[in-house]
Amino acid sequence: MDPIRFAIERPIAVVAAVLMAVLFGALALTRIPIQLIPDVRKPVIEIETNWAGAAPAEVEREIVNRQEEELKGLDGLETMISTSDTGRARVMLEFAIGTNMDRALLLVSNRLDRVTGYPDEANEPTLKTSGSDDNPIAWIILKRAAGNASQPMEHYGPFAEDVIKERIERVDGVATVNVYGGVDRELQVIVDPERLAKFRLTVPEVIEKLRRESVSVSAGNVDEGKRRYVVRVEGELDTLDAVREVVLRSGAARRRDGVSTDGGLADGGGLVGNAFGGAQASVGRVYVRDVADVRFGFKEPSARIRHKGEPAIAINAIRKTGANVITTMAGIRQALEDLRAGPLQEEGLTLTQVYDETVYIDGAIELVIQNIWIGGLLAALVLLLFLRSPRATLVVSLAIPVCIVASFVAMSALGRTLNVISLAGIAFAVGMVVDAAIVVLENIFRLRQAGMSAREAAYHGAAQVWGAILVSALTTVRVFIPVLVMELEAGQLFRDIGVAISVSVMLSLVVAVTVIPALSSRLLQ
Repeated sequence: MDPIRFAIERPIAVVAAVLMAVLFGALALTRIPIQLIPDVRKPVIEIETNWAGAAPAEVEREIVNRQEEELKGLDGLETMISTSDTGRARVMLEFAIGTNMDRALLLVSNRLDRVTGYPDEANEPTLKTSGSDDNPIAWIILKRAAGNASQPMEHYGPFAEDVIKERIERVDGVATVNVYGGVDRELQVIVDPERLAKFRLTVPEVIEKLRRESVSVSAGNVDEGKRRYVVRVEGELDTLDAVREVVLRSGAARRRDGVSTDGGLADGGGLVGNAFGGAQASVGRVYVRDVADVRFGFKEPSARIRHKGEPAIAINAIRKTGANVITTMAGIRQALEDLRAGPLQEEGLTLTQVYDETVYIDGAIELVIQNIWIGGLLAALVLLLFLRSPRATLVVSLAIPVCIVASFVAMSALGRTLNVISLAGIAFAVGMVVDAAIVVLENIFRLRQAGMSAREAAYHGAAQVWGAILVSALTTVRVFIPVLVMELEAGQLFRDIGVAISVSVMLSLVVAVTVIPALSSRLLQ
């Protein structure tokens, strides 16, 4: 079937198709995720291991070297960069382009399970993939309200973790919420050096005893007839009294000269002596409560945050990949309002949002849209200046909104987002989509002046040049093929501009051989 002849003979169908394309384009525009720049997926895995209080040399020797030894033979690994800081080890693994990151993440996790000999105080390694979408879209400052001096600001860390973080993470589109500047609540055993020396104990002995007592292990099983009972030893220290009652030493100790001591026992444990001047020894059971005070407290802050000269806690929110930043930010604002009206008012705290990525996004998108309107109006003005026909200018100018709006359907189907890169491509396409329409209209106008009827001039005018405009469109699209298939960061970043221009140019070809002849046969009478 000849599409040009069909469009000329059935203009109502062409108008209906145009209206449907514009309608679906407007609908897709409301559903395309909006963000500042496209998502750039890096084939990078970051491993972080914390060891509080350790020097960089110790971190490198005890953690980094062990991890590098196991990770250096990974499939597809191109670069491995490690950094040893005070209390923290970071290993950055960069893989080849096209690597299956789910499989790579599993392999890295399995290799880390082989690493042994970590220090007892070191935490388990944590893994995360790196990308441009890791940048926070919002920063929030938590401070005390006027008149609230109940406790230091950093002690509100658990409140920020349990209440504020939990509420913001429930917002659709939020992936992670991080809290900085707070300290965790902990059980503290404050050792008295004098009492510790009285019972001839050392701090490492107390630590080792507490570590051995706070365990929950399997003790085997007991077979009784047809039944087997699993025996477990539950010894977790989960209360203050349980810690206080831990026995550090039990029974009588011996003097250095080998003679056992007796007598002189006071308060269940004490010091004894003899007439021969032997060394003193401890007798009886010694509990943690005898040498230390046990209480709940807060960790010492390793860093402090101040906002406008006042102590504060900083909170940021990171969006999910592909989430609409505008919608996500609206949900975060609503969550902040709910927190201000409830828990924060009860605790005497205030929340202030100090960074909002949507402010810059709205400004950038508004500027690009303004340029699109100005570019379209200037294109129509130039057409009117050279064609000197309002009807011909109207026919050509209709190609601009039809191609631009309909291109949003293809962008949504291809999973692209609306950002400054894609909008820049659309802005470039404003002046390109009228090229094919101008060529077709000029040829139709020439044949009309030669004496052909409006319908015949519209058909032959489009049929004679459709091959030329097809080659021109394919040439433009071919330029962007390397960008469309490139997997590097540059390709991922500029893929949206290639998709926007390529789709718009191909749509302009369809408009030029269908809509332009149909309108010309009616308007150029």
